[in-house]
Amino acid sequence: MGRIRVGPDVAVQRIIKVRRDYNSWVASETMEDYALRFTPQRFRKWSEWRVANTAFGAASFLILEAVGATLLVKYGFTNAFWAILATGLIIFMAGLPISIYAARYGVDMDLLTRGAGFGYIGSTLTSLIYASFTFIFFALEAAVMAYALDLALGIPPRWGYLICALVVIPLVTHGVSAISRLQVWTQPLWLVMLVVPFVYVFLRNPGAFSGVVHYGGEKGTGGEFNLHLFGAALTVGIALITQMGEQADYLRFMPVRNKTNRWRWWASVLAGGPGWIFLGVVKMLGGSLLAYLAISNMVPLDRAVDPNQMYLAAYEYVFPNYGLAVAATALFVVVSQLKINVTNAYAGSLAWSNFFSRITHSHPGRVVWVVFNTLIAFMLMEMNVFQALGDVLGLYSNIAIAWVMAVVADLVINKPLGLSPPGIEFKRAHLYDINPVGVGAMALASLLSVTAHLGLYGEMAQAFSAVIAMGTAFVTAPLIAWATKGRYYIARGSEKPQANGTYKRYATQRCVICERAYEGPDMAHCPAYQGPICSLCCTLDVRCGDLCKPHASLSAQWSATLRWLLPRRIWPYLDTGLGHFLLLMLIIVPLLASVFGLLYHQEMGALSHLALSESALRSGFLKAYMALLVIAGLVAWWLVLAHKSRQVAQEESNRQTHLLNEQTRALQHEIDSHRQTDEALQQAKLHADQANQAKSRYISAISHELRTPLNSILGYAQLMGEDAAIPPHRKQAVSVIKRGGEHLLSLIEGTLDIARIEAGKLTLNVKPMQFADCVHEVAGMFELQAAAKGLGFRFEASGNLPELVRADEKRVRQILINLLGNAIKFTAEGQVTFRLRYARELAHIDIEDTGPGMSGAELAQIFEPFARGTTAGQSVEGTPGAGLGLTIAKMLTDLMGGEMTVTSTPGAGSVFRIRLFLPEVHVAAGAAQRTASQSVRRQPRNYEGVRRKLLVVDNEEPDRELLVQLLQPMGFELRTAASGHDCLDLLAAGLRPDVIFMDLAMPGIDGWETLRRIRSAGHTGIHVAIVSANAFDKGLDNEVGIRPEDFMVKPVRHTELIDWLEQRLALRWFYAEATEAGPLPVVLAPQPRVLPDAAQLAALLEVVNLGFYRGIMNKLAEIEVQQPATAIFVEDMRLLARQFQFEAMSRQLTHKEAVDEQGA
Repeated sequence: MGRIRVGPDVAVQRIIKVRRDYNSWVASETMEDYALRFTPQRFRKWSEWRVANTAFGAASFLILEAVGATLLVKYGFTNAFWAILATGLIIFMAGLPISIYAARYGVDMDLLTRGAGFGYIGSTLTSLIYASFTFIFFALEAAVMAYALDLALGIPPRWGYLICALVVIPLVTHGVSAISRLQVWTQPLWLVMLVVPFVYVFLRNPGAFSGVVHYGGEKGTGGEFNLHLFGAALTVGIALITQMGEQADYLRFMPVRNKTNRWRWWASVLAGGPGWIFLGVVKMLGGSLLAYLAISNMVPLDRAVDPNQMYLAAYEYVFPNYGLAVAATALFVVVSQLKINVTNAYAGSLAWSNFFSRITHSHPGRVVWVVFNTLIAFMLMEMNVFQALGDVLGLYSNIAIAWVMAVVADLVINKPLGLSPPGIEFKRAHLYDINPVGVGAMALASLLSVTAHLGLYGEMAQAFSAVIAMGTAFVTAPLIAWATKGRYYIARGSEKPQANGTYKRYATQRCVICERAYEGPDMAHCPAYQGPICSLCCTLDVRCGDLCKPHASLSAQWSATLRWLLPRRIWPYLDTGLGHFLLLMLIIVPLLASVFGLLYHQEMGALSHLALSESALRSGFLKAYMALLVIAGLVAWWLVLAHKSRQVAQEESNRQTHLLNEQTRALQHEIDSHRQTDEALQQAKLHADQANQAKSRYISAISHELRTPLNSILGYAQLMGEDAAIPPHRKQAVSVIKRGGEHLLSLIEGTLDIARIEAGKLTLNVKPMQFADCVHEVAGMFELQAAAKGLGFRFEASGNLPELVRADEKRVRQILINLLGNAIKFTAEGQVTFRLRYARELAHIDIEDTGPGMSGAELAQIFEPFARGTTAGQSVEGTPGAGLGLTIAKMLTDLMGGEMTVTSTPGAGSVFRIRLFLPEVHVAAGAAQRTASQSVRRQPRNYEGVRRKLLVVDNEEPDRELLVQLLQPMGFELRTAASGHDCLDLLAAGLRPDVIFMDLAMPGIDGWETLRRIRSAGHTGIHVAIVSANAFDKGLDNEVGIRPEDFMVKPVRHTELIDWLEQRLALRWFYAEATEAGPLPVVLAPQPRVLPDAAQLAALLEVVNLGFYRGIMNKLAEIEVQQPATAIFVEDMRLLARQFQFEAMSRQLTHKEAVDEQGA
């Protein structure tokens, strides 16, 4: 049938790889024995002798004796003798090259036929011929064994047939492994039982030999040599040549020949290959002798050719007791027939596997075909095929000899002369479907020999029909190879020329379909699947449409042949259904004719003794043939139409698939582009993560280095600010130092907070907090800042604010301070409004300003670290800040589960809106009052009770002295240690402090190790606080019991330190006198300010632009004296000047001048 066309209008389908999972029978090497494929070198594990012994065991079949007996009865001893010798010579000469190539290349008979001139599909017909040989001889051998069971046990032949067929199956399922063991175990017994009866016959009846020599056959015409009878006998005997196929099936397991086993290899190949025919010739002659003995004992001629009767006659010489003779005969027959029938069943399974795999593109496993072959043989036994032995073998030999001799001619003539390529190529991917060399030679030889066998060329040609087949095939094969120049052997070359090397050729490759590894000779490159494919997967594939060799398919070759034979005007009709129909009928018509002719010939022979009209029988067969031919034609036409419909559907599917593939390729290109982009993004992310980690490490290190001096700066600034001995005119300088240090500290803290949040290391310290007091305190603080800048500040609280909520007070305060600070910082005039509404445990916070506002681009990046709006920068140029406040506020809001949004209008201001979940904490009224009273901060001066001992461990002397100066005036007894070792020495000397303040980064052993040693030394009851610049260590898990609230990060706020001591030591403080601040008003507004006149403003602006601090202060004093009503304005300016906010002063003065000019 035709293949799917591939042309400009039909796109080559891109085959998707689908892994083929074979069933357990196929996947098992032991059971499958590499059916359909090359036998790899790694599987040839048996010794040369064992392989030869397994192959030689096939010579046990008793049909050899039956053939010798049949030739004796029909043609006389003289003609039978020379025919047997000629048969042996022909089979040996033909079997020698077949055996050598099978053993050398590891191929069975079918694979050998493919590469020896028949092609991939051409060898399908020879597989059928070979399979028919196996089941015919299986049936003949099993019938002989069934007769033995009938003779010895009285089992009817019908049941004997079934038993003899089924008993072989379990012996064959496990392939050559089990068969070789069977042959080894039975070989000695079989040889002894084969030789012993002949020895006894020779000793006790030597006259039998002279008697058989003069036996002239059943008709008495064969007493002398007769060429006609010799030819007829040779035709029957030569059918045994097909046995060489079974020998090749075993020889493919022969180990690889090398220098060490060269002689053993050659001897084993000869013995296991054509060597069987030497014993075969002896057995056929022995069969003639035994048949003569049976006939001499008055056994009928039709039973004398039965090996059971022959050997029974011989064993009667060995055992005088008839029962023992029958038992010995039955045992010998059963052993002999088991030895040969395991071979027939095994070879048949290989032949059927090869045949059906190419027809159906499926392979259920060799074991299935063992059963199939056995069932066919059983049917033939029921048809009593043994009785027609001579006729069956005579007709079969004509076709078998044509096939085998065509193969032999290719091996011994074509390959040495270079008419065919060296080696054996058996893979579908590299072969033409039909090679006219072998197929043409076999077809021509079979046609001539079968017609001669039917008597069309006379009696002499009929007698020598097998010789005609042999000679025709042997001569025509080289002639066709020469005429075609050998171009039909190889359809395409190997993709890898180096594969011809000895070592690389046998390197294993993995099949892209079944994903199993096979040696190089079993693999081919598949363009459809874009990879190496094993020969079995290639054989079974039905989707590729022979993409690798479209010119070598059967349909392409058939079309080319018809174009060569027919006129050009008929060419358009060749690829139609009619052309395919004619091809099918060309096969069906002669096939049916051959079947009916064989049946007619058999029936004529069986019914010759009846008074039936030959014309009537011929007429009946002819009518049946014509009726069946009509049915076969209808079926063939239906198959053609179905195939045509499938072909059209396949072409349409290919077109659609082509369009889909184009879209898929475009999509794949897009996916690849996205994948490359994603890889670039992942690489960039990796670099960013590495940079972020490096940044974190740098921030951690620089934070530690900055915090250490800041601890001294801010600590002493706090002490000096609280010291009454400091003159008032110096307290302003101390205040500036403190504010500068706090600004630097806020920058460090902000950077660390961002790093912690990004790293997921920031934890919230959630506990009850004074919510109402906190927001009033923050509002009061920023009201003063706004007033100092000349801005209005409104705090609007609606609803009942809870006294206590659960939250991290530090982070809530940080969010409010960052947002309010930004609002005041970037607002030049107008006011800032702080709105708070609390409902259903949600705090809604709005912070609105009248600043410069932000554009859409600025809003998109307002929460990015270190981002500052350009509009803000232009309006309030020089405002301090690092651009971290909004980033930290947004990240903290998200971390607390809240939400922050912003809306802004350029030139009109911005509104930040926050929603936080702050659940209220309900406490008793008295407790609430006590808690509220604690919000009034007073500076403790001493404490009640015994004096407490404190130990300060820090390698920095300024930090140690700072804590001493802070805490010693409060009544604490302080000791200091400069390292962990000093601390441990003090404790070992007997010091028992109540509290240890421990630094972490110290020379020698660090703080953590010091604490571990303190705990291991059994010093319990000592409260420990970490005072360190290692901010990242806060909140980390540790084994010394330090909680986050016990970790104070440098620089330490005095209030935090004092609060910790109060909680850990349960102290009651004595406070200095202090006044309590009254409650803050709900609405705060700035008092009106009086401005100096324009001349004074211009003069002040001039010194401000010069940045002359002393000149600014002198000018402000002059304005205050001359215009006392401007006192508030002067105080605001002094506050900005003390903070060196010259740019802010310049903007305010410039704005005031512009307002005055507009008023004028």
